[in-house]
Amino acid sequence: MSAKNVLGENLVPCSNNPLTGFFRDGCCNTNSYDSGSHTVCVQITDSFLQFSISKGNDLSTPRPEFDFPGLRSGDKWCVCASRWKEAAEEGIAPPVILECTHEKALNIISKADLTYHALSE
Repeated sequence: MSAKNVLGENLVPCSNNPLTGFFRDGCCNTNSYDSGSHTVCVQITDSFLQFSISKGNDLSTPRPEFDFPGLRSGDKWCVCASRWKEAAEEGIAPPVILECTHEKALNIISKADLTYHALSE
């Protein structure tokens, strides 16, 4: 059975460059070991990168030892549902790519909030 997105359809990959996901499979897949629920696919913004740094999670600095290139504005990435929600409450949530966002994100974020912040392409 394949994973579903917040639209009830098959989950679509978020990004292979940079390679994202809890499992680094390009998708916002999750399981019980993913305590952060890396289930929300977003298009990274500078304001979200700064917000994340302020919360102790620097996503912009490359970490070659972890094969992590560092993120830049415009990159797509699976972020933690609770961090995304926190950013939304601060008014700086990055745009969401609904077809790539795992249905488990709905355990933390309402579908209405995700839809309101959906990336319009």
